[in-house]
Amino acid sequence: MPAQVQDAWGRVTAAVRQLSLAQRTFAVIAVAALVLGAVALSSWMSKPTLVPLFSGLSGADASAVVDQLTSAGVPYQLSDGGGTVLVPASAVYEQRVKLAAAGLPANADGAGYSLLDKMPMTASEFQQEKTYRRALEGELSRTVGAIEGVEAATVRLAIPEETVFVAAKTDPTASVFVRTRPGRELSADQVQAVTHLVSAGVEGMKPQDVAVVDASGAVLSAVGDTAASGGLTDSRAADYEARVAGNVQAMLDRLVGPGNATVTVNAALDLSQSERTTEEFTATPDTPPLVSSKKTEEYTGTGNGATGVLGPDNVAVPADGAGGNGTYSSTDENLTNAVNKATETTRSAPGTLQKQSVSVLVDQAAAGGLNMADLQAAVAAAAGIDTERGDALSVQRMAFDTTTAQAATEALAAADAQAAAQARSDMIREIAIAAGIVLLVVVVLVVLGRRSRRARREALDLGELDAARATAVALPPIEGPSEDELPILPPPPAPVVPDGTAVRRAEIGALADEQPEQVAELLRGWMTSGARR
Repeated sequence: MPAQVQDAWGRVTAAVRQLSLAQRTFAVIAVAALVLGAVALSSWMSKPTLVPLFSGLSGADASAVVDQLTSAGVPYQLSDGGGTVLVPASAVYEQRVKLAAAGLPANADGAGYSLLDKMPMTASEFQQEKTYRRALEGELSRTVGAIEGVEAATVRLAIPEETVFVAAKTDPTASVFVRTRPGRELSADQVQAVTHLVSAGVEGMKPQDVAVVDASGAVLSAVGDTAASGGLTDSRAADYEARVAGNVQAMLDRLVGPGNATVTVNAALDLSQSERTTEEFTATPDTPPLVSSKKTEEYTGTGNGATGVLGPDNVAVPADGAGGNGTYSSTDENLTNAVNKATETTRSAPGTLQKQSVSVLVDQAAAGGLNMADLQAAVAAAAGIDTERGDALSVQRMAFDTTTAQAATEALAAADAQAAAQARSDMIREIAIAAGIVLLVVVVLVVLGRRSRRARREALDLGELDAARATAVALPPIEGPSEDELPILPPPPAPVVPDGTAVRRAEIGALADEQPEQVAELLRGWMTSGARR
């Protein structure tokens, strides 16, 4: 082993031996923490950044993708319950191209129109119809699943068979099952979008013939629900009430200030759909008839007339004018006049306001100088009150109870102050801990530095000294004056004997510098023993 390494190892060993048990334990813990931190940092820095390769995969597609990645030796990680596959960012595009070339993901839950590519030429008509229906269901499921908030969707179609033996044709229906993402719910507009999307994709299907059900079993849209156009009965009324209440509240906040007025609106909407067709015909006398036909019959002849009637005892009584000539005339005329025809079809959209009632309460303290008649007229104009329709409006001035609001404000302020104090205490504690750790590390480093300086010694290799002596070169004598010619030097002064007190004082000071803890402990013991005496 080289001399420099032995010297360094000896210094380290001497420094460790001079440490106490607590210092050695702290040093071991510090070294272990540094090693673990270095290992964790190196592992974190060497770990690649993972990005989604595919998301929303079915179980079969996720298994096929994982098999391909495993065979290619690409690290991966699954998330979102196995529906998302994560790979390193450097390999995401390359693996997408390779998996696309292999036909993955195949979307096994809803293959779509790709099923038609695998249909054999010998397929029967029944197989063709069923395969087309499955393909249409798969495409609709995939499209509905692309809506924001929908994790998975399944569409089932009920399309009646076309036959000439049925007089009344049945309309097709559809059922849609959706599973939303955690914490998400479909809004009324999204449900309406699903019903219109599915109905528009199937020939002859109406939006009211689509049923939408979520994973919790709630019916979002029922078949035949025409009044709400997809289950919007409550949402339309709530939207109207919120809009009117917001307009009135904004006006009152400018008059009496925020929090000094409250508005309640209750509206009844007519969400039924109706259709009326009216036809009117108007005659045009100045216009010639479209069709005209006239038939005339005339008959003339001679012969016996009537023979009379039977009288009493069955004796014939001759009639007057019996005998002579006879004539007959008949005229029949048919006219088809030109008339104007007007056909009017009226469809009433759902959502017509039937009546509404608006109630406004104003704080008495804030509305002391307001004219209630003027305020009521302003509220009626802002809410669109129509008395002929049956609308009701009530504007009252009352004293508001503000104790709850004040208590809530005080509680909120106290909570904010407590949170701020807790944050300050946490920050102070963290700063104190960090300062203590830094101070402890500085003290340990200072102690170790002092001990290493006291223990530092220069090691001499005696073998090298002997070798240097053996290889010494004899130098020629120095030319100069002889010993007799050298001047005589005065004798050296007598050595000064040091003072014993000064020597002891110097030794005690050196001992205190080298071993301060032992000296302090010794002095403490002397002082304690002196106090006891």
